Amino acid sequence: MLAELRGLNEECGVFGIWGHPNPAAMTYYGLHALQHRGQEGAGIIVTDGKYLRAVKGEGLVNDVFNNGKLEKLEGHAAIGHVRYATSGGSGIENVQPLLFNSTTGGLAIAHNGNIVNATRLKRNLEQQGSIFQTTSDTEVLAHLLKKSNLASFEDRAKQALRLLDGAFAVIIMTEHAMYVAQDPQGMRPLSLGMLDGAWVVASETSAFDLIGAELVRSIDPGELLVINEEGCRSERYVEKKDRAICTMEYVYFSRPDSDIDGINIHMARKRLGKQLAKELSIDADVVTGVPDSSISAAIGFSEATGIPYELGLIKNRYVGRTFIQPSQDLRERGVKMKLSPVRQVVNGKRVVMVDDSIVRGTTSRRIVKMLKEAGATEVHVVISSPPLKNPCFYGIDISSDSELIAANNTIDEMCELIGADSLTFLSVEGMVEAIGRSDAEKNCGQCLACFTGEYPTSIYADTKLPHEKELVR
Repeated sequence: MLAELRGLNEECGVFGIWGHPNPAAMTYYGLHALQHRGQEGAGIIVTDGKYLRAVKGEGLVNDVFNNGKLEKLEGHAAIGHVRYATSGGSGIENVQPLLFNSTTGGLAIAHNGNIVNATRLKRNLEQQGSIFQTTSDTEVLAHLLKKSNLASFEDRAKQALRLLDGAFAVIIMTEHAMYVAQDPQGMRPLSLGMLDGAWVVASETSAFDLIGAELVRSIDPGELLVINEEGCRSERYVEKKDRAICTMEYVYFSRPDSDIDGINIHMARKRLGKQLAKELSIDADVVTGVPDSSISAAIGFSEATGIPYELGLIKNRYVGRTFIQPSQDLRERGVKMKLSPVRQVVNGKRVVMVDDSIVRGTTSRRIVKMLKEAGATEVHVVISSPPLKNPCFYGIDISSDSELIAANNTIDEMCELIGADSLTFLSVEGMVEAIGRSDAEKNCGQCLACFTGEYPTSIYADTKLPHEKELVR
C-alpha cells in the first residue's frame, strides 16, 4: 500500500469476453476486480457483430458506468480497461479502450504496458500522413494496423505487433473477432479463461474469480490468440522467448488472490517475508505491515521469526487512493488520511514495519514518525524487495533515478533520512528464490530492471522517462 501513497503505480488493467449474452455486465464486474490497477478512467466497448459501441469516462468504474449506461451496450463480446495516467496524459481522449472507425470497419484496442519505440514509430507514421488524436502510445498500434496492405486482419496484426518494442498485453476487437497478444518477453500479466462457453481474457485471475470463470492458462510471450465464432485459436507472431514478467507484479501490483503462471501472489509475498527473516537477525516485540500489499510479507516474516504479528497500522477504506493526486505534496498530505497507527499495539514496543518497497522515502519517513509518535520505542523498517535504483520504461510510473532515494543514497543514509532505527532490504537473489518462478515449468524469467538496471529490451535514445513522456495510457 505504501507504494500507492508515494508514486509507484501500475498503469492499467485489461479485460475481454467473447460469446456471452451479457458481455458488458461481465466486463463491468471484471473491471471492478482490476480497479486497483487504475483509478483515473475506465471504458467498455461492445460489439453486436455490426457495430462497436463505447461508454468511457474519467473516474472509478462505479462512477463511469452509472445511470443505466451499461444497458446501452448490447452485444455478444466486449473489452474493457481501467487506467492510471502519468503526467501529460490526462483527458477523456486517452481513456481506453480506444475506438477507431473507418470505411473498412471499426477497431477497438485495450493495452497494458508501454511501447518503448513509440516515439520513433509515431514520427514515421506522421511522415506518412497519419494524424494522431491522443497522446497514448496505444494509438500507434491502430495506425500500424490501418497502414498495412496485407489482406487479412490477422496478418496485419502480426505484422504490426512485430514492429513494437517494450511491454504490451493487448486486446484488439473488431465487429467480428477479438485478437489477444502478449509481448515477446511477456512482461505484463495476461490470462485466458472460460465462462459458460465464453472466452475471457484479463490482466489478473482475480477477475475470473469474481465473475465465476475458470482459468485456462497464462498467455505465452509472443502469442496471438484469435477468438471468434469458430472458437479460440493460438498463433505466434514472433519466436518464443524466455519470459520476463514484471517482478513488481508479485511484490506489489497484483491482488493477493491472483495467480501469475500458477504462482499465487499472497503465497509468494509470504515467502518474501520468510526470506527476509532468513537474511535478517533482529530483536523486536511486534511485527506490522503497511496495508494492503505488505500484509502478506509481514505475516510471513512473523511466522519465520516468531515475533507476534499485529495490526499496527489501519487503512481508512473510505479515502480515495492518494497516488491519483496530481502533485507529490498532495500525495504526502494524504498519508495521515490513509493510515492511522494503533497506539495500544505499538506503544512501548520495538516495532518491525514491513513494506513492499521505497521509492522517494517521503511516505516511509511520515509513517515511521507516526509510529514513534504513537509510542513505539524503536521502528525497524524491512522491505520485501531490493532497493529501487532504476526507472521503468515498461508501463510503471517510476520517476527518473534522480528521484529514487536508493539511487542517490546508501542504505545507512536512507535509514537516517526516513528516521528508522534500522533499514533492511531483501536481496535480489533472495527475492527471486522466494517468488518461486525458478520452480515453474516454463518461461520462468522475470524482469529485474528497476533493481539491477538490466533491461530485457532495447531502450532507445528517444525513449522518455515516465515523468517526461506524453505517450501514456
